[in-house]
Amino acid sequence: MAEKKYNILLVDDEEDNLALLYRTLRGTYNLEKTTSPLHALELLKEKDFELVISDHKMPEMDGVEFLKESQIIRPDSMRILLTAYSDANILIDAINYAKIYRYVKKPFNPDELQLIVSSALEYYQLKYDNDKLIADLKELFSGTIKAIMEALDAKDSFTSGRSRRITYYSILIAKKLGLSTIDVGKIELAGMLHDIGMIGISDDILYKIDELTQEEYDEIKKHITYSVKILEDIKQLKDVVEIIKYHHEKYDGTGYPFGIRGEEIPMGSRIIAVTDAFDSVVSDRSYRNKIDMHEALEKIKTGSGTQFDPVVVKAFEDCFDEICTSMKQESEQKNIN
Repeated sequence: MAEKKYNILLVDDEEDNLALLYRTLRGTYNLEKTTSPLHALELLKEKDFELVISDHKMPEMDGVEFLKESQIIRPDSMRILLTAYSDANILIDAINYAKIYRYVKKPFNPDELQLIVSSALEYYQLKYDNDKLIADLKELFSGTIKAIMEALDAKDSFTSGRSRRITYYSILIAKKLGLSTIDVGKIELAGMLHDIGMIGISDDILYKIDELTQEEYDEIKKHITYSVKILEDIKQLKDVVEIIKYHHEKYDGTGYPFGIRGEEIPMGSRIIAVTDAFDSVVSDRSYRNKIDMHEALEKIKTGSGTQFDPVVVKAFEDCFDEICTSMKQESEQKNIN
């Protein structure tokens, strides 16, 4: 199978500089060049480029502004800025607003530029492969996950839609925390599958109205072990299983099954710990009535630093209006049906 040739767009208003860029990279990549950043934006709308290399000082639009606009059109592309300046504010803007991979000082060393370009495209490919893996996993297991969620809902009517809700809340928090697409995808899968082990818990315990005995509570806690046993042989879900394994750990180390604490607990597990607890107290259960959403928020905040990671609690609070809106919409839909 032939090695993939990446598409690179070169932008510099000076013909001589553009020609040097082209000579440096020709042969290895599919290159297109233009002296106009406005024309470059049109090219980006028409064609996918894995890498965009732009000069900084240009009359139509400076390189930072151009790369910022290019990021909107092709968010997955890598971006490199060529500049003769080393002004800290310029570089900060380039990193924060244009999301550049690297800046290269002019005049550049051709060999060094080739290494930087190669590194940028390796990073692009790694990100692409990981994003594709998450998408493929969701597609591969979508039917299975849907069937599992329906089976869980059928087993316990009090938790109808629970996995779906927890998944949605967890995604909101993960995005609020700025986690990568890859990590958000893993948390999404973990949210959908985190209670799969409940299938192994006796109906007598799940439906019990009276307070659970210690022995019965210990049995409930085994759902983590059951979840891991069900999923651990699926190698593509290795990282997802790690999230599920620890979602009942507490930030202060008093949780189960391992009693680990703080940042020893995977971030995905810390997120699901919050959303799982919230959904539990705002849902009717056989042994108690649900509580008001705002009262539930106060319970979560009270557990900050002990049961829950304070950073996750803050992100949950920031997402709370969206969560409330989602809950109201679900309630209205149930009433219609």
